[in-house]
Amino acid sequence: MDGDNSGIRGAFLIPYVIMLIFGGLPLFYMELALGQFQRCGCLTVWKRICPALKGIGLAIVVIATYVSWYYNTIIAWAVFYFFSAMASDVPWKSCNNSWNSIDKCVVYDGRENNANNSVTLNPLNLTIANVTNITIVDDTKTATEEFFEYQVLGLNYADALEDVGGVNWILALCLFGVFIIVYFAMWRGVKSSGKAVWITATMPYAVLIILLVRGCLLSGSWKGIMYYLTPDWNKLLETRIWIAAAAQIFFSLGPGFGVLLALSSYNKLDNNCYRDALLTSTINCITSFLAGFVVFSVLGHMSHMSGKTVDNVARDDVGLIFIVYPEALSSLELSPFWAILFFFMLITLGLDTTFGGLEAITTGILDEWPHLRKHRKLFVLGLMCYCFLGSLPTITYGGIYVVQLLDVFGAPISIIFVVFLESVAVSWIYDCVERFSNDIQSMLGFRPGIFWRICWTTISPLFLFTLFIMSLAQPMPPQYGTYDFPTWSYTLGWFIVSSSLLCIPGYAIYLFFVTPGSTAERLRSMVVPTEVPNHSDDVVIPVQL
Repeated sequence: MDGDNSGIRGAFLIPYVIMLIFGGLPLFYMELALGQFQRCGCLTVWKRICPALKGIGLAIVVIATYVSWYYNTIIAWAVFYFFSAMASDVPWKSCNNSWNSIDKCVVYDGRENNANNSVTLNPLNLTIANVTNITIVDDTKTATEEFFEYQVLGLNYADALEDVGGVNWILALCLFGVFIIVYFAMWRGVKSSGKAVWITATMPYAVLIILLVRGCLLSGSWKGIMYYLTPDWNKLLETRIWIAAAAQIFFSLGPGFGVLLALSSYNKLDNNCYRDALLTSTINCITSFLAGFVVFSVLGHMSHMSGKTVDNVARDDVGLIFIVYPEALSSLELSPFWAILFFFMLITLGLDTTFGGLEAITTGILDEWPHLRKHRKLFVLGLMCYCFLGSLPTITYGGIYVVQLLDVFGAPISIIFVVFLESVAVSWIYDCVERFSNDIQSMLGFRPGIFWRICWTTISPLFLFTLFIMSLAQPMPPQYGTYDFPTWSYTLGWFIVSSSLLCIPGYAIYLFFVTPGSTAERLRSMVVPTEVPNHSDDVVIPVQL
C-alpha cells in the first residue's frame, strides 16, 4: 500500500532485485530458520543468541508499534472509500457535493480525444475546450482530490502539521472497525489469525488479476506499462531509490519486523523453511511486479486521456492510491464496481500485513513473560486499545501529515540497522555462522550452501550498513502534495528514529550493570548464548559456560 511511484518505476527494479538477492532473501531465510529452531519471538530469541543484543527485540517492538499507529489508519481510509463507492456512482466523480469548493473544484470528463477534453469548474459548469493548452492556477483541485482531502480527511479543518485539529470521528469509526476485525482474527492465536489470512492473503490475487486484465484493455495503457518497465539510469545514483528499495523489500517480505520469527516459531521442527523462503519470496516479488502493471496500466490510460506524460499524472505520496487511481476508476463504466473491488483488495492486503505486525508484538511479549499466555485474549484486547489510542493523532483532520511523518521516520531507517545487527549477531557472535548452519542441518538434514553463508557473514551486513549510513546522510523527506514540512518536524522525526534504535545500546548498558562478576566476566556473559531450546518438550536448557 505504498504510494511512492518512484518506488516501482523501471530503474527501481534494479536495486529492488539486488536488495532481494543479497538482502531480503538471505535475511528472510535466516529469520525463518532462527524462529523455527529457537521456538520463540523477537524478545527471547536475541536473549538466547546474544544477551547484550536483546535490545534488538525491544527495537522491533517499538518499530512495529509505530507502524501499527499509522498503517491501520491507511486501512481505515480504504474502508471509507469502500463504503462510499456503494452508490449509483462514485462520489468523487463530480464537484456537485457538499464538501466541494465553490470555484476551485476541477473535473476531467475523461474523453479519449485530447482535443475534446474538458475541465468543469463548479458551480458554473463552465466547459473550456482543449485543456492541454490551458494552464490551471495552482489552487485548483480535482474532484477526487477534494473528496480525499475534504470528505475523507477533513483537511480543510486543519492548519497543516502545526495545528492538526480535532479527531475525525467518521475515520475513528472506520479505524475502530479495523481493530475489531484484527482482534477477532488474533484473539485465539495463530490458529485464528491463520484462518483469517487464508482470506486476506488469497482474495487479493483474484482482484489483482481482474484489475490487471481491465487495466491492460484500457486505451493508452501501454504508455504506463512502458514507463513502468523503462529504466531511468540516472535514478540509480539517487540514494532514495536504494533506501526505497530496501524499505519495500523489508515491508513486503518482513525481515526485521519480528513477523517471521513469531510465525515460524509455531512451525514443526522438521518443516522445510528453506523451501518456504524461496517459494514465499518468489511469489511475493511476482505479486509486487504484477501490481505495478495494475497501477501503471491505469496511469497510462490517464496520460492518454489528459495529454500529460505519465510522470505528471502520477504522484509521489499516498495520493497515488487515494487520488490518482480512484480518479481513473471514476472514468470507467460501472465505476462503483471497480472501486469496490480495488478498495476491497487494499483492505485485505492491509489486514494481512497488520495481522503479522501485531502478532510479532504479541508473540514476543508472551514468550518473554509466559504467564501472560493464559490471558491472551485480554492481552490482545489491551494491545488493540493501545494501538487505537496511539493512532488517534493520525485520524485528526491533519492526520495525513502525521502519517507521512511516521511513514518516513517510523520504520525505514531504523529497520535497516536492526536487520544489520541481526545478521551480525547470527553470523559473527553466534559462533561465526557455523553453529547456525548446524542448527539448520539438525532441522532440515542439510547445511545451507556457500551463497547463504557468504551473504549472512559478509555481503548482507556490508550492504545494509552502507544503506544505513546513506539513509542518515541523505534521508528521504516526508511529503504530501506541495506541503513543506516544518524544520521542527524533522527533529521530531529523528527522535522517532532514535527512540527505537536507542533500545539496543540502552539494554546492553542496563545488562552490564545488573550482571554480577568482574568487568571481563560481565562482558563475556553478555555475548555468549545463554540458552538452547530443548525440542523434545519445549523447555529451555541453560548453556554450561
